[in-house]
Amino acid sequence: MKYGIFGGTFDPIHMGHLRSAEEMVQELALTKVFLVPAATPPHKDRISVSEFRHRYNMAKMAVGRSTTLEVLDLEAKRQGPSYSVDTLRELNSSLGPENDLHFILGLEAFFEIHTWKEYHRLFELCHLVLVDRKGYYFDQVSPYLEKLRIKIRPTEDPARFVFTSGKNLIHKKVTQMDISSTQIRALIKKKKSIRFLVPDQVMGYILQNGLYE
Repeated sequence: MKYGIFGGTFDPIHMGHLRSAEEMVQELALTKVFLVPAATPPHKDRISVSEFRHRYNMAKMAVGRSTTLEVLDLEAKRQGPSYSVDTLRELNSSLGPENDLHFILGLEAFFEIHTWKEYHRLFELCHLVLVDRKGYYFDQVSPYLEKLRIKIRPTEDPARFVFTSGKNLIHKKVTQMDISSTQIRALIKKKKSIRFLVPDQVMGYILQNGLYE
């Protein structure tokens, strides 16, 4: 069984998140993608992030009855900052060694991975799937890994490399949607419409709860 792990603050979740996850299911032939809202993002000011329950509820509404996208609240069940390495360890343990985990992240996040807790362990716990982001390029990945002293070897596929652990580094292109959570929050503060940037249920939830005003 092949699973995708897609983490983030999702404050709020939007169509860009959902489309990327949907495309990864098809591109990588994944059984399912788990969306994992960070309970306490270690790289963000806790005050600036909405309560976990709101972000979790919106993500649940967004995926609806999808059979391939599922929202997990496991980071809210742990104490302290929400570190990806701890989440991956937990999922490896619960899903079992016969399951393949694919950790999906944007290139902009990948180039900060040296600031993450036990980042070297990430290359042993899962395959890394790097998704294009505006202003960031996959040809910058190899020099970046060299600086971190992380060894990779090429394959016949120019979009796939292999770590010494045997896990893959995979580059995938997705539909580029010029949407961001920051943009959505700014529009709400200006009392402007966010229709078609987020699912209708999420928009209703934001307005009902007075979020981002």
